[in-house]
Parts: sequence; C-alpha cells; structure tokens
Amino acid sequence: MMRHLISAADLTRDDAVLILDTAEEMARVADRPIKKLPTLRGRTICNLFFEDSTRTRISFEAAEKRLSADVINFAAKGSSVSKGESLKDTAQTLEAMGVDAVVIRHGASGAPYRLATSGWIDAPVVNAGDGTHQHPTQALLDAFTMRRRLVGRDTGLGQDLAGRRITLVGDVLHSRVARSNVDLLHTLGAEVTLVAPPTLVPVGVETWPCEVSYDLDAVLPKSDAVMMLRVQRERMNAAFFPTEREYSRRYGLDGERMAKMPEHAIVMHPGPMVRGMEITAEVADSDRCTVVEQVANGVSVRMAVLYLLLGGSEPAVTTTTPAARTEENK
Repeated sequence: MMRHLISAADLTRDDAVLILDTAEEMARVADRPIKKLPTLRGRTICNLFFEDSTRTRISFEAAEKRLSADVINFAAKGSSVSKGESLKDTAQTLEAMGVDAVVIRHGASGAPYRLATSGWIDAPVVNAGDGTHQHPTQALLDAFTMRRRLVGRDTGLGQDLAGRRITLVGDVLHSRVARSNVDLLHTLGAEVTLVAPPTLVPVGVETWPCEVSYDLDAVLPKSDAVMMLRVQRERMNAAFFPTEREYSRRYGLDGERMAKMPEHAIVMHPGPMVRGMEITAEVADSDRCTVVEQVANGVSVRMAVLYLLLGGSEPAVTTTTPAARTEENK
C-alpha cells in the first residue's frame, strides 16, 4: 500500500483487491457482539472536514473507533478556519498535536494532495472528497458492494470485476464519485459507460477509460450495475437542463426502466438521494437497490484503508481467543 490515499487512479489492481479483501475481514467484525478491534489503539486520527458531510464523516468516525483509535473531529465551521486560518496553519497545528493520520474533505480540488506532499504534516492523508475531483473511499465501497453482489461474498476474495458492465447516470460533470469510480472500475477490469445530458458531460471525457452514451434506455439491458448520481445544484452556476421533469423523463430511473435491466443487475446511489428526480421511491426501496448496503460497507472499507495505512504488518482480524476477547472488551 501507498503512504497516502489521494486518488482512486493511484491504486493498482493489487492495491485495490488487497483493500477489498481486507474489508471482507473487517466486515466479519460487524457480526460480532463486540464490534471492535485493538488494531489502532494508541493512534490518533483527525477528521478534517471543510465541507458539510453526514455519511462520509460518520462512516470514517465509526471505522476509526472500531479500530480503537483516538478520534479528533475538526469542522471548519466554528473553528479558526472561519476566522481566516490557512490550511497550512491548520495542518501544522495538527502536527504539533501529534496526530497519526488525517482524513480530509475539502471544497477545493487538490487540497488533500497539497496536504500530503507539502511537508506540513508527517502523517498519512486520506482524501474524503475534494471539490469535483476525487472520492477514492466512495469508489472502493462501491466496488466492494458490486463484488459482493455480482461475484459473491465467499467467492469474491482475490477477484476483481473483470467483464462486468457498470453504468453511471446523471451529473457526471460535478461528480467526484463518477471520476473515482471510472478510475477504479477500469483498474478492476470493468467496462464503464457514462450516461448524462451533453451539458453534464465533462470536457475531455474522451480521454477517460469509459464509453459515453446519451440514451439510458439503450444501455440498461446490458448493465450489471447502474449507479444513479445526484444532480449537484450547489455546484451549478447556470441552467444545465430545461426542467427537473424533463431531466427525470430522460435520465431518471423508475420501475419501468428498472424492469429493462437483467434480473441479476443492481441499482446503486452514493447518496443523498433526491427521490422523484434521479430515482423514484419504487426503485430506491426495491430489493435491487444497494444504498443501505453501501453505507454499511463504507465502514468496513474505511476500516481496511486505515488499517493498511497505519497498522499493516499483522493480520487484520485474528482468531478470537478468550484472552483476545478480554482485550477487545476493555
């Protein structure tokens, strides 16, 4: 594993499969009465969030606490950042406190890379989402969910997603989730297709390792997984489509469209969902929708990432002896 996790594009196939396999081990911990490992006891991890977040922040915090790490939650609102403190000064403050790793979400693309390569802090950096650039742990939890559903929980160990056909639908232009998924799914051997209005397709998309289509109905029958993306109005400064109704008619997923998908195919969404626009309640609440699974899997994947960056040399989950159980219960 690398020292930092900044971009899904930085992961080799072996890196990605190692994280997914380790996450399977971590997922077994969730089935125990005591959902905790002593792996990172004595380590301090700071969650440095300059953007609002619910799922990602809570998921990282849960992962850190299940690994027995000490957790510092830092939010820009109400901190010295709101008074004008720079990222450099914030980082040097954390360095002085002796943190062992930093999980950062920032509105500026490239901020996690800057933090990791600046020399301001001597600790592994995990990108929890930067601008419209990357969100690597989201891509990893999505791949983990796909592998479990499409390959199998028990048979998937050591496997990638070779030959699987994955479709991402919606606001690709503003989506760090889409960029990260395209990079990682390509590395894992999947065939990726983007479906979006022409106005929401990024400039230079022809250099991405994927196909582009503007016809959702034509792509659905040959998709193993369909991921719906939220329209990110907070990042839009212009009108990218005529009306919500028109967008939903052409690019929304309803029950009729879901019926065109193969029987084994799944529906995914990184959240938060806007029901009635990109996805109907009928689809969101169906057995084929993996949104709740993705949230649960996110904890296991983030445990795996933190373990591999900070723990690393010993088995992630050992056979639980009576002595080990006593230790875990402390």
